[in-house]
Amino acid sequence: MRVGIGYDVHRLVEGRPLVLGGVRVPFRFGLEGHSDADVLVHAIMDALLGAMGEKDIGYHFPDSDERFRNFPSLSLLTEIKKLMEKKGYRLVNIDSIIIAEQPKLSPYIPAMIENLARVLNIAGELINVKATTTEKLDSFGRGEGMAAEAVVLLRKINS
Repeated sequence: MRVGIGYDVHRLVEGRPLVLGGVRVPFRFGLEGHSDADVLVHAIMDALLGAMGEKDIGYHFPDSDERFRNFPSLSLLTEIKKLMEKKGYRLVNIDSIIIAEQPKLSPYIPAMIENLARVLNIAGELINVKATTTEKLDSFGRGEGMAAEAVVLLRKINS
């Protein structure tokens, strides 16, 4: 069994869609980044890479590579899943949290879980997505950005 932890943060800006867990969430701001800046998927990808003993997503998908500009993060997650399978790991579960003052995310969490489950080819019951605020404290509380954290558990299947 291998555990991985992932974290990602992006600034909120005008003129970009807000994409979380592959779901386009209606909001007046979106996340700034080279890809679609999906903090949830990025945190999960880093957690998976960490559990496999691999380098981070910046190494695998550098922001200096124009192929990844505005690229959907769920497609990047597909590549991480292929690496996981190649290395002989099976995903046991994911626990994650999105940190954002606004918008209210609970209505979109089921679709986020459905997207993640489809891409990772696991049951949705093995994926937990939560959302919290910082009670208007710090840069997240002021609505300047969003973050996500994820913990994953992998099991080695090719021993």
